Amino acid sequence: MKVEPTAECPEPYILPDNVTLKVHETMQEDVGPLVSIFKVLSDPVRIHILRALEVSDLCVCVLVEITDYKHSALSYHLKLLKDANLVESKRERNFQTYYLTDFGRSLLQTIEYSINERFQKEL
Repeated sequence: MKVEPTAECPEPYILPDNVTLKVHETMQEDVGPLVSIFKVLSDPVRIHILRALEVSDLCVCVLVEITDYKHSALSYHLKLLKDANLVESKRERNFQTYYLTDFGRSLLQTIEYSINERFQKEL
C-alpha cells in the first residue's frame, strides 16, 4: 500500500500488502471484552478494592470499616469487578468474603509490573 504525500506525511509511505491486510483485520476485531476491562479498571475505588484484595481476602464489612464508602457503593463496585471476572466471593459463616481470581491477580500484577518498569526507565 502506498500513501501519497500530504501535509501530515510529506513523503510517500509504503507498507507491504501483508502488513496492510493485518492492520485492516486488526481494526475490524471485536475489542468489546478489552474495552469492558478498561472501563472496570477506570475507577479509583475499584483499583483500591483490587489492591486491598491483593493483601487478603476480605469481607465487605471490613472494606466499609476501613474506607469512607457505604456498603451499597462497595457492593456495586464489587459486582462490577465480579462481572469482569476480576474478583469472586464465597460465603463464610455469616460473611460474604471477596478474593481476587487468578485472572484478577495476574492482570493487577502485570499492570503494576509494567508501570513500575516504565517509571524505573524514566529515573
